[in-house]
Amino acid sequence: VSRRAPGERLCSAEEAAAGSGTYTRHGFIFSSLAGCLEKRSEESGLPVVSVVRDAESQLLPDVGAVVTCKVCSINSRFAKVHILYVGSTPLKSTFRGTIRREDIRATEKDKVEVYKSFRPGDIVLAKVISLGDAQSNYLLSTAENELGVVVARSEAGVQMVPISWCEMQCPRTHTKDFRKVARVQPQFLQT
Repeated sequence: VSRRAPGERLCSAEEAAAGSGTYTRHGFIFSSLAGCLEKRSEESGLPVVSVVRDAESQLLPDVGAVVTCKVCSINSRFAKVHILYVGSTPLKSTFRGTIRREDIRATEKDKVEVYKSFRPGDIVLAKVISLGDAQSNYLLSTAENELGVVVARSEAGVQMVPISWCEMQCPRTHTKDFRKVARVQPQFLQT
């Protein structure tokens, strides 16, 4: 069984028709996912090549997907995160992502401050807005009400409670911290 990697060139578009798991570019057919190559002969003429995803193959974050990630570091321009889940599916390996300052909120983007939105260790729901560059960083956005911080711990190490769309409070010390708080939809809650 011949295994194929995403982006691998399979054959000329003159030799076959592109089936599922493939795409055509510049007269060639390429694999769009990791999996096994299948060639089916069609009576009408050209055989159809398709790539079938392995059951154990890696699910990849895609543009538009809602992902759960953990904030690793922040600076004045962006937050760096590790993507842990796509939807409710845990990822086998870690993908890095970046939430830029201008992608944190939908309104008053120029007034957004990263450190008032996220802190390292926060668990954040975000949406993939573009796929990775050379450093394999995904660009993520939290500019919707459902997206933002879902779990944050206070200085005392206690899980904080959201008290507004921009603040969370420690139930033990009652100190308040600024966050870009998500209005969580029940289907995204990780048990």
